Amino acid sequence: MAGSASSAAPKVAVLLGGPSAEREVSLSSGRECAKALRQAGYEVVEIDAGRDLPARLAEAAPDVVFNALHGRWGEDGCVQGLMDWLGYRYTHSGVLASALAMDKTRAKQAFRDAGLPVQDSLIADAAEVRARHVMPPPYVVKPNCEGSSVGVYIVHDGANSPPQLSDAMPARVMVETYAPGRELTVAVLGDRALAVTEIVTDGWYDYDAKYKPGGSRHVVPAEVPAEIAAACCDYALRAHVALGCQGLSRSDFRWDEGRGLDGLIILETNTQPGMTPTSLAPEQAAQNGMDFPALCAWIVEEALCRA
Repeated sequence: MAGSASSAAPKVAVLLGGPSAEREVSLSSGRECAKALRQAGYEVVEIDAGRDLPARLAEAAPDVVFNALHGRWGEDGCVQGLMDWLGYRYTHSGVLASALAMDKTRAKQAFRDAGLPVQDSLIADAAEVRARHVMPPPYVVKPNCEGSSVGVYIVHDGANSPPQLSDAMPARVMVETYAPGRELTVAVLGDRALAVTEIVTDGWYDYDAKYKPGGSRHVVPAEVPAEIAAACCDYALRAHVALGCQGLSRSDFRWDEGRGLDGLIILETNTQPGMTPTSLAPEQAAQNGMDFPALCAWIVEEALCRA
């Protein structure tokens, strides 16, 4: 069972690394969070989350687990279920919200039920997607249960041939109508939307643009009309609630400015936003006067206060 709280600074076990395709990003996030939590006065142990995770946690006996994992297993409800079973309090969202958000198809249905605008999509066999256009271009092909733009293919209008997906793609993939426009994102902390950021890149906001220094430029607050900024914040909060998220989440949007409010659609919600030097949620927190150690401390304290 989890270590018992005392008058001393809480002991935090930071989970990082893990087995997913986003391991390197998680290592970076976890190290940054561990450093910030030490600066905030917590006792911190870093754990590279592998098969020996239960034993490592038992040895560490933390008061709370800070989940800095990304991708499958760490972000899809699996490690959350393990924490529940072992009896540890942990940061970010629980099992159901994590599983829903990671499954893009089910998340979209939750968004539709909450009245949020989404793009049309379907699930298809990867072999069929390689063989023919399963919907009229332009469209996007991506794994249904991965994040951080892992394995994203854009098929442009007028493309003669279907995308040649790599062998690393899963057997079933999501095919989604391409959403033109500007890339916007909003982080939610508890019950508050922090800010609207516009992400400016030379091309698609892919893995390198997200995580490599200089890969993208973040404009915060985004230079958009007040109506659009308010709608982004409202949609992000409603998505957070619809999925049952806790702690920190971040929702991504596309806005076709020529269509006004009708051109704003929600793409997805991330229950484990990146916490690296180039990440978006820490920038939005700073915009609200909360530096990185304070943000990490808030996340820990919110988890400690849960029943």
